[in-house]
Amino acid sequence: MKPVLKGHLMVLFCVLVWGVTFVSTKILLDFRSPVEIALDRFVLAYALLFLMHPVLKKPQWREELYFCGLGLFGVTLYFLTENIALQYTQASSVGLLVSSAPLLTAFFAHFTTHDEKLSLRLIIGSLIALAGVALVMFNGSVILKLNPLGDILALSAGAAWAIYCLLLKRAGQRYGYLFLTRQVFFYGIVTLLPAAWIMGYRLDLALWLNPLQGGNMLFLGVIASALCFVAWNKALGIIGAVKASNYIYLIPMVTMLTAIVILGERITAVGATGAVLILLGVYYAEHGFKLPATKY
Repeated sequence: MKPVLKGHLMVLFCVLVWGVTFVSTKILLDFRSPVEIALDRFVLAYALLFLMHPVLKKPQWREELYFCGLGLFGVTLYFLTENIALQYTQASSVGLLVSSAPLLTAFFAHFTTHDEKLSLRLIIGSLIALAGVALVMFNGSVILKLNPLGDILALSAGAAWAIYCLLLKRAGQRYGYLFLTRQVFFYGIVTLLPAAWIMGYRLDLALWLNPLQGGNMLFLGVIASALCFVAWNKALGIIGAVKASNYIYLIPMVTMLTAIVILGERITAVGATGAVLILLGVYYAEHGFKLPATKY
């Protein structure tokens, strides 16, 4: 398999899994707080990666700073700002603003990198996909209640993920993707601890004995965190931050389809139209639409 194709398939796998995590997290929120879910899943993911790659290495201090930045932006700031935003504004608004991450990644990359510049095709495709995200999120509802604090936090989550993707390109891969991801989780846990203490984290071992709760935590920790972060980090090194982030537009569509199957939620014509726009926008941003040649 060609490396570029492999990179696209790995990113697609990640967004398919991450689309399901919203439903899985929604189930767990009946039993655990957002910070408890986040800390538990990344402790589990770190322990798994340490077992898979127990080798201890001594990166240079500049590399440790990058690892710390990756953990701060990709784990702590992203998950905390997104989850706290849900307490202040509508879930649909949060989902829409967080989905600005691909466009923010492209914008930041344009000014900080030399090989990933903004193009008109990328902007048009992103706007088409973002319009689709809006339709999927609201799924027929025309009521949009704005809350400045919640909306700023949600937009900050998208910006945090964009910065994570760009920092990832500069972190270097000389230690391998397993070690890199392990370090990201380590610093993510370290920077999560103050928030966990402030928000009253409690350890609940009984959770793991319950099939529903334990099963969802295993899914979040093993598949959505350990496996997907390694795959995402590796794929981003192959196809670049902008192309990889463009697939994030697919996450709301996957979440919608998962909610239909697992939670029994209904889809409207507006939601279905949004799903089509997402697919068209992502495809156009990547390939464009070539009109057939006309013979006279």
